[in-house]
Amino acid sequence: MLSRRKMLGGAGAITAAAAAASVSKVAMAALPEPVMQTKPDTMPPLAPNTGRPYNPVVTLNGWTLPWRMNNGVKEFHLVAEPVVREMAPGFKAHLWGYNGQSPGPTIEVVEGDRVRIFVTNKLGELTSIHWHGQRLPNGMDGVTGLNQPGIPPGKTYVYEFVARRPGTFMYHPHADEMVQMAMGMMGFWITHPKQKHPLIDEVDRDFCFLLNAYDIDPGAATPKIMTMLDFNLWSWNSRIFPGIDPLVVRHMDKVRIRVGNLTMTNHPIHLHGHEFLITGTDGGPTPKSTRQYEVTADIAVGQMRQMDFLADEEGDWAFHCHKSHHTMNAMGHDVPTMIGVDHRGVARQITQLIPDYMVMGERGMKDMTEMEMPLPDNTAPMMAGQGPFGAVGMGGMFSVVKVRKNQKRGDYSDPGWYQHPPGTVAYEFTGALPDPARFKADTSPGPGSMPALAKPAQDVEVKVRKPAGGHSGH
Repeated sequence: MLSRRKMLGGAGAITAAAAAASVSKVAMAALPEPVMQTKPDTMPPLAPNTGRPYNPVVTLNGWTLPWRMNNGVKEFHLVAEPVVREMAPGFKAHLWGYNGQSPGPTIEVVEGDRVRIFVTNKLGELTSIHWHGQRLPNGMDGVTGLNQPGIPPGKTYVYEFVARRPGTFMYHPHADEMVQMAMGMMGFWITHPKQKHPLIDEVDRDFCFLLNAYDIDPGAATPKIMTMLDFNLWSWNSRIFPGIDPLVVRHMDKVRIRVGNLTMTNHPIHLHGHEFLITGTDGGPTPKSTRQYEVTADIAVGQMRQMDFLADEEGDWAFHCHKSHHTMNAMGHDVPTMIGVDHRGVARQITQLIPDYMVMGERGMKDMTEMEMPLPDNTAPMMAGQGPFGAVGMGGMFSVVKVRKNQKRGDYSDPGWYQHPPGTVAYEFTGALPDPARFKADTSPGPGSMPALAKPAQDVEVKVRKPAGGHSGH
């Protein structure tokens, strides 16, 4: 729930906050009141009640930061602070963020708006904010030591510039960046066009979220900030499936999804059941001559992509990163492969002594969605979520686009599972299966592209699992 009083409740709290920020009471009273949010739910769009009108976005498992108008300037207040983020039901992480959450709230403005952002530092070290993709005065760019001094703990700095071009942007620190971004300090920024734009279509529903990743040991709560590649939690807005909300749309809605990547690798984001156009990047709207229909968009580190599509197919459509490891939760990189070995009885006994012991199932990892496997406190199973037809063997960067004919305009509530028309669900074939027809041809081994340099004296087939040396340092 949004709370305007959580940090600054009444005159006494204003005095305390003024002392903490080492500024005068008069100056503190002039600040916009910081608005806080701790619930992980997707909040309704924030319709503008001042300034130029626009169609607001919906931040997946997030919210939009309110503002105040002050002599024609839109004023916002961001508070950098430690936060607790529920990444999935039963699993909370100790992160850093803004205004009670990680990522911080989305900032929405209109092209041509003069914007003033007050940033209060409640961390234990210097910080700053870089306004990723914005055209602005060099001294407002937010790189500590290069464009400005770092914001000391307890201090409030002011950024002020004109939002010069419409598009999809983000904000994040450029101060102790490895730590602060690994801890979750980031947020979305949307600049809406001030008038009808030839390259920006009007849409019925406009969603946004950031891609982020963490390395949190099972049973722990704080990310390991030194990790470079082997992350075990791949998330959208610091949420993992099944904690990521669905994207609910009405049949035949024109839908826009804006995605920004602040992880350490690229992500091929894939939508089922529809084709979309890349209509914008963090460089601005794309020329129509460059657009082509896609079902997967690869989003590199530091990039934004804006995808538009017509929701003309009813159903519950998967929407996810197509890197298979990125649809898993709390994944260990040194888990031995035991496919083909029945070890379930032994594994069950071991987990009674070592709760975080984990090994791949004899038939693959999908078994884990059905095993009653004890987990350490404060972690998430590798695959979770119960669909209408059973366990969903997914985790991480996975959600569902729910398209419904009877969804009302502006209604983002979950309509439940799709009711499939008769005869439109895959079913078991119960008839007799004919013997397979074998292709009758020469079955001798192919010659290869050239003779082998060395060949074993006889064919060898490995029958046992040999110890693995590991490759976690790659």
